[in-house]
Amino acid sequence: MLRDLGRSLLVLVVVLGSDGAAASASDILLGRVEHVADGDSLTLLADGSRHRIRLHQIDAPEQDQPGSRESRRALAGKVDGKYVRVTVVTTDDYGRLVGQVWLGDRDINRELIGEGHAWVYRRYLEDRSLLADEATARDAGRGLWAAIDPQPPWEWRQRARAAASAQGAAEGCLIKGNINRRGERIYHQPGDRYYAETRINTSRGERWFCSEAEAKRAGWRGARSR
Repeated sequence: MLRDLGRSLLVLVVVLGSDGAAASASDILLGRVEHVADGDSLTLLADGSRHRIRLHQIDAPEQDQPGSRESRRALAGKVDGKYVRVTVVTTDDYGRLVGQVWLGDRDINRELIGEGHAWVYRRYLEDRSLLADEATARDAGRGLWAAIDPQPPWEWRQRARAAASAQGAAEGCLIKGNINRRGERIYHQPGDRYYAETRINTSRGERWFCSEAEAKRAGWRGARSR
């Protein structure tokens, strides 16, 4: 009887979300964090498959932006190599699953906000209590708030898009298809480490892509420095 009760409790944990509301199995991922790309994205190994995860409701500094290393180290220190639960909310334009990351009963997304390693992502905000956590971190000068007037990542990306447009990128087609000195075809997405410094020379066969899938179909591979 006790064994049956234990099995029932295990099933309950898998099918319930963080607030106890019923969720389908596809909404929950249980797995080990294999890689932390930056302060708000990671790679999860779950059920034998790798999933790129974007943390919901937060926005960390981009890889070419001040504070990015500290933000990545903070997330990696919490979850890298550990088993976590991800409550999936949606899929973003880059094919990543967007969700809430839990380490036991710890809300990792909220911790990053409270420690000053990320902004509340206003565009996708659902839980307004996160704004209070951000205000507390800002008032205490934690993390990125130690700087004077730090620039939100969405403004940083807007500047990158403007620069890409000036280089000839079509509206919405911001992925850079670069060819390196060895002739390797590599694409860089906004936020990748070398995105800002990569220049596209169409006369060499380099080009812009509108999606990651398009770049892969054309024979380009993703940058390994993410």
